[in-house]
Amino acid sequence: MPPLAAIERFFERLFERPSARLFRTRVQPVQIQRRIERAMETGRRPTTGRTLVPNRFIVHLHPDDLAGFEDAADGLASGLADEALSFARAHHYALTDRPRVDLVSDPTVQRADIRIDARMTSSQPAERVAGSGAGGGPSEVGPGGEPADPTATAVFTLPQPHLPRATLRVTDPDGQTRHVALGPGALTIGRADDNDLVARDVRVSRHHGRIAGRRGTLVYEDLGSRNGSTVNGEPVREVVLGVGDRLQVGDTTFVLELDEAAD
Repeated sequence: MPPLAAIERFFERLFERPSARLFRTRVQPVQIQRRIERAMETGRRPTTGRTLVPNRFIVHLHPDDLAGFEDAADGLASGLADEALSFARAHHYALTDRPRVDLVSDPTVQRADIRIDARMTSSQPAERVAGSGAGGGPSEVGPGGEPADPTATAVFTLPQPHLPRATLRVTDPDGQTRHVALGPGALTIGRADDNDLVARDVRVSRHHGRIAGRRGTLVYEDLGSRNGSTVNGEPVREVVLGVGDRLQVGDTTFVLELDEAAD
């Protein structure tokens, strides 16, 4: 853990937790969100041209604190996963998969404390059961159908990821709109004629960006363009695209839509 993060953690434990126990303050969602963001920052791993961060967060809470969320645990976990994705995009971090958050009851955690186990994981097969897993996929179940311990290490075989059938709604600088289907291979975007999608925009580089499937998700990568790329108004180098995301290169916009003809 970096020195600054260790100092922050020390003061949190010194002031926040004792005061919460004294006044019986319940754990708030924003506190969990801040801890997840801090765990993402602490787990940063610089690689060539990008910074990888954890995408799987197991939140350990005292049973009384977890019970305080009652039936809202699933929605809370999903919302926390969405916030983690937004945080990663805003800080231009790269993810191996969409974030996932699990809320776990842990009697070893003191009342009003929060412990985060952050990891980098890929997509994996799982069945849906009643639980608090959300964000990157459903909760796991054990071989007998019982909920599996999300803190345990599992050995599994990755299936061939299934990419969603999607289209790009392209709006050119002159306001004309067209739709481009996304196939199984990569789709390159640029002004040059050898691109899969030729942009009619002088502010777009000759080879501006590329959309490709990766572990069952669609990833946009800027190819070192002159004017850069944004997704939903935030500058990006590489990002997982979601339905409805607005990608802008130059004065051309692309909106990701599900293919209505998909089964």
